[in-house]
Amino acid sequence: MVERVIATEAALALIEQLKKKHGPIIFHQSGGCCDGSSPMCYPEGDLIIGDNDILLGEIGGAKFYMHKTQFEYWKHTQLIIDVVDGRGGMFSLESVEGKRFLTRSRAYTSEELAELNQVS
Repeated sequence: MVERVIATEAALALIEQLKKKHGPIIFHQSGGCCDGSSPMCYPEGDLIIGDNDILLGEIGGAKFYMHKTQFEYWKHTQLIIDVVDGRGGMFSLESVEGKRFLTRSRAYTSEELAELNQVS
């Protein structure tokens, strides 16, 4: 089955570290002005998920959301969440760890898009 969002091993390791420290967490792909377009990590319950947010899937047991208008731009790509050294978004949990999550992407093949459209 094709997934809309996946994570690298490094990202999964950091997710586990953050869950041990903060408990359950969630992600929301930022499209905002302050932190650009980056995956933001929050303790579960700290960010209100609205009717316009779409659940793309889970990475490391953490739900991953994106606003539906932003999804229209990204719907043809698979999000690959990775982690690099450096300061992340000022509101994202990993920033104090000296790490930041970032989104890489790849275009789906026509076969993958057909499979995703059958599920939707």
